[in-house]
Amino acid sequence: MTAPSSAQGSGWLAQLPARVDVYEVGPRDGLQNELRTLATRDKAALIDALIASGEKRIEVTSFVSPKWIPQLADADELLKLIGRKEGVTFSALVPNLKGLERARAAGLQEAAVFLSATETHSKKNINKSIAEALETSAEVTAAADKAGMRVRCYLSCIWGCPYEGKVEVERVLEICRKLADMGIYQLSLGDTIGVGTPGQTARILESLMKFIPVEKLALHMHDTRGTALANALVGLTLGVTTLDASIGGLGGCPYAPGAAGNLATEDLVFMLHGMGIQTGLDLDKLVAAGEVAQDLIGRKLTGKYLQAALGEREKRAAKQRAQT
Repeated sequence: MTAPSSAQGSGWLAQLPARVDVYEVGPRDGLQNELRTLATRDKAALIDALIASGEKRIEVTSFVSPKWIPQLADADELLKLIGRKEGVTFSALVPNLKGLERARAAGLQEAAVFLSATETHSKKNINKSIAEALETSAEVTAAADKAGMRVRCYLSCIWGCPYEGKVEVERVLEICRKLADMGIYQLSLGDTIGVGTPGQTARILESLMKFIPVEKLALHMHDTRGTALANALVGLTLGVTTLDASIGGLGGCPYAPGAAGNLATEDLVFMLHGMGIQTGLDLDKLVAAGEVAQDLIGRKLTGKYLQAALGEREKRAAKQRAQT
């Protein structure tokens, strides 16, 4: 088992949180963007591998219409197959009250809603204006609260939009304040097209934190331009303790052309452990889960730590073969 070091060091490293929650989005946000649709039993196998690595918060599917995301059409079947796991919180994306009812019937403890920070992306992604999406989210949140379920929200295109370009932080703040007032327990801030830079990330977070407690904020970074880890580190220095990630870097966005995958879970955990930050995750077992994902998808995934670990293993195996 690869464990974090016991000391974080001095200076700014000492100001980092002692523990970070990694929110795994691979089974939903990752698989929905793949051309290959996995069998339900294969999705369950991947989720089991993630749980074996110590993952405690996993978004497993989406209760949207199969017409829009056929890769996740088996949501009800999948939840029946994986059942409940002690100490693990499963969540799913729900677009409306009908989706929430399906999620509740499946025994989920948590639901997620989705909004965009720009009108064009919102229309293309969910066929709703921002105002309409806020109204739907309020309905879902109120109904979920009555059912004893928590709701988190993904807000996309904060750092930039594939259709409208730059997004003013004032617009983001207005939406976030409305979401927080609804009772959303966590706002996952998304760099959907991976254009964020550390300075921009600091400005966005500092602006939001004037009105919203940092405990309510999570970061959901895409690595299109290789800055996801750098942006995550900025978030840590400002007090963010929940980071979304996807095994092997699975993911993207079907309505954001050119968007690469999410921040890879194993890359994030390698960095966190190297700074002495606890995650409760076993890095070696994350690599095993990444290998499961890669085998099921049928192509090499983008996670750098995953590929390095698999490459080192192959070198050792080749050396052993040569010696026999």
